[in-house]
Amino acid sequence: MEKNRGALVKKRKVIFIPMVAAVLLFLAFRLPAQQTVPSPTVKQAVPDNPLRPAAPVQPIPYSHKTHVALGLQCQFCHANADPGNLMTFPATSTCMKCHATVAKDKPAIRKLAEFAKSPKPIPWVRVYAVLHGVEWTHRKHVDAGIKCEMCHGQVAQMDAMAEVTSVTSMAVCITCHQQQNAKTVCVTCHAWPR
Repeated sequence: MEKNRGALVKKRKVIFIPMVAAVLLFLAFRLPAQQTVPSPTVKQAVPDNPLRPAAPVQPIPYSHKTHVALGLQCQFCHANADPGNLMTFPATSTCMKCHATVAKDKPAIRKLAEFAKSPKPIPWVRVYAVLHGVEWTHRKHVDAGIKCEMCHGQVAQMDAMAEVTSVTSMAVCITCHQQQNAKTVCVTCHAWPR
């Protein structure tokens, strides 16, 4: 009996301690909504990332700034395939619609053309990652009218995509949900128990 009780107490500690830590982190790092950066088109709803990590090295250099200036919209390259959790990277054929003739002599475009001849997709490095234990979907946010810039910052001004906002922090998610009158109960993003 005492052995079973010890195992139960240990199991409760394993569950309870991370929950307490998450709540304390939420309270300690809750960022005020006033830290948002206004945009001429869409207001960023998420505060800047105070860590400002460098942009990951991508297999091909890509400038959102250059492509958005040409009039490309996010959805032209990034589809939201079922079940809708992630936005996809563009198929190489999408890039080649323009780059079969545009800037085709540049080294990066020659590399792109090599990828286009291969059956493998370009191994883009994902910049933002949803934290373990969080159930999240782009689809619900897009359907709610949330624009890309609200969470990812001024992508149209970026030569290299980096994690410039704190969009993956729990405090930011809760604050935004409160501002948008969306659900904030735990099971909105966390399925318990597992």
